[in-house]
Amino acid sequence: MSAASVLDAARARGVMIATAESCTGGMIASALTAVPGSSDVVDRGFVTYSNAAKQEMLGVRADTLDRHGAVSEEVAREMAAGARARSQAGIAVAVTGIAGPGGSAHKPEGRVCFGLADASGTRSETVDFGPIGRDKVRQSSVDHALRLLASALG
Repeated sequence: MSAASVLDAARARGVMIATAESCTGGMIASALTAVPGSSDVVDRGFVTYSNAAKQEMLGVRADTLDRHGAVSEEVAREMAAGARARSQAGIAVAVTGIAGPGGSAHKPEGRVCFGLADASGTRSETVDFGPIGRDKVRQSSVDHALRLLASALG
């Protein structure tokens, strides 16, 4: 799914987009804004790499972080909902994961949690890309986030 087609779908629905990114560090917003004319449907991107930033900028609850950890669907949902609530966007996508190197048996390298918030609610999912390397995990996460946006806007 291309960023341009996501933008076209957002235009057709009259919806602004926001992103909330941890492991991708702004790459989703960058992919969207690389397309000329994207300013009519991209509102903003939040890069919240630290837990403190997730709390301060997006309203992720400390209790959620403590109970589930930053790489969790619970945090991804709160990130997406927070981005939507703190922007002019009608849809927000969030990503938090372990790009690598490293990880643990419980949260392995390549595990990425996604959140999506729009008028119909907030949902999440986890994708295990595997230990394919930091750059590939991050790019795969961008690609998946664009597919999630396209599906929700479709």
